[in-house]
Amino acid sequence: MSTQTRKFLKFGASIGVILAALGYLAYTGVQESKSYYVTIKELRAMGDTAYSKRLRVAGNVQPGSIRRSGLNVSFVLVENDQLLNVVYKGTEPPPDTFKDNAQALADGSFSRDGTFYAKQIQAKCASKYAPQENQAPAKNVTRLRTPSAKVS
Repeated sequence: MSTQTRKFLKFGASIGVILAALGYLAYTGVQESKSYYVTIKELRAMGDTAYSKRLRVAGNVQPGSIRRSGLNVSFVLVENDQLLNVVYKGTEPPPDTFKDNAQALADGSFSRDGTFYAKQIQAKCASKYAPQENQAPAKNVTRLRTPSAKVS
């Protein structure tokens, strides 16, 4: 085998190893970031498959259920008649809108003990985004024209 052929084979093998490594990193990155959105009722119906997947569950925070301990928070999500205990152990505090009756989205995993362990939570206060009642309709606003400056 000539030296030029050996160089070509070494180069081809190096490119193959690099492409295989990039493919593996892309595949594992997609698998790790993939999460399934489920309701509390669907979560309960998933059976054993619920324990091995990354999930996102939404519901309203049950009033009086929020317990804070530093950055850790435990609370109960309510959806229709379904309840789900959630424990959040994150690196950031919960958002300011996270309070009783807020709509919340927990991203994490479901444990065999029936608790959902969230790595991330998002919340919004429904009253903050709802239109205010008994609000007077906006009146027509007239804009005044100011005289333009004369250029000499």
